[in-house]
Amino acid sequence: ADGRGGTPTSRDAERSLSPSPSASTSSAAPTKTPEKPEKTQEKTPEKEKPAATPSEKPENTPSRTATQAPEKPSAPAALSEESAAAAQVLKLVNEERAKVGCSALAANSALTELAQNYSEDMRARGFFDHTDPDGRTPWDRAEKAGISNLGGENIARGQADAAAVMDAWMNSPGHRANILNCDFKTLGVGVELGSGGPWWTQNFGY
Repeated sequence: ADGRGGTPTSRDAERSLSPSPSASTSSAAPTKTPEKPEKTQEKTPEKEKPAATPSEKPENTPSRTATQAPEKPSAPAALSEESAAAAQVLKLVNEERAKVGCSALAANSALTELAQNYSEDMRARGFFDHTDPDGRTPWDRAEKAGISNLGGENIARGQADAAAVMDAWMNSPGHRANILNCDFKTLGVGVELGSGGPWWTQNFGY
């Protein structure tokens, strides 16, 4: 259930647009999806505490809270491949949004850095979850990076390319809801290639 053996795994988080009775306006609204098409797994954390789907045990995920640029001068070829994959994800996202009448998302450098750092950290620390080993949620990480407009996060692991990860996300209702949320205006995509991956992150902004 944790993506071992090359099983693709994906999760999503979506931020609530209105406060709930027991949470602040920055809380995340949990959405649970019993179906797991193509062996994907899904979990939506709240800001205060992650809420796992009933059929899966909670898993932990690392985060990269630093704000340094994700470029790796020593591996320009890998970076180029990752950048191309990230650009393809954005293209596919906007194709799907166009089908339902949502405006196209614009690439955002701050969200891209946040997403790339997170994908890299998931690989580096060997975790996979929206809440990192330090207990930080996507909005905690965004705040630390000086980002105030984060709206949602999708993560996935194991899909070989942009088309495969988008297919998995679009066949998962929670992830699909983030991709087709007309309120979102910007997107950052992070891709980390390597053994045990790839690791994919989408950070959506208002």
